[in-house]
Amino acid sequence: MKILVSLFLLLGSIFCLSADMNEENAVLGGGCFWCLEAIFQGQPGIKSVTSGYAAGKTLNPTYEEVCLGQTGHAEVVKITFDPAIVSYEKILELFWDAHDPTTINRQGADRGTQYRSIIVAENATQRQTAETSLAAAQSRFPNPIVTQIIDRVEFYPAEAYHQDFYERNSAHPYCRAVIVPKLQKLQSTQSQ
Repeated sequence: MKILVSLFLLLGSIFCLSADMNEENAVLGGGCFWCLEAIFQGQPGIKSVTSGYAAGKTLNPTYEEVCLGQTGHAEVVKITFDPAIVSYEKILELFWDAHDPTTINRQGADRGTQYRSIIVAENATQRQTAETSLAAAQSRFPNPIVTQIIDRVEFYPAEAYHQDFYERNSAHPYCRAVIVPKLQKLQSTQSQ
């Protein structure tokens, strides 16, 4: 019996390790997290997208605190993906297409430091990839890219009502006025 239990535990550990090896995270901010969440959900290789906050000084911030602009946090999404299906480079390409990385603390009508363009690199490889991607993307924009690239910091998931917001609230005025046009623009860009 002890041998069977030991074998079960060993096989379970091996399975968990192999499952984790097919998973990486990308933490990105480019305006309202509802937009980025809607853009990345359903993309090939994306396992999950979680809206949240990062890069500030306040521990466990709330949406209300972040909206006041005094926490230092940016609205971000944590994208869990399978690198065998989609590369970090491809995720960054979509990120550049999904927002205007040349505006400081602003995306459309959303203004404030919480809406800044930011990449939170999980490791040195991601940081180098992000820097290379930014340099390559610059040729597509008439103004300088102002996206911050920072090393890994704590990610705080946003409140439950922010998760899967577009999926659950597609008739919401913000979704219809902002997210739907972004999705349509990206769809036409990607089909070309």
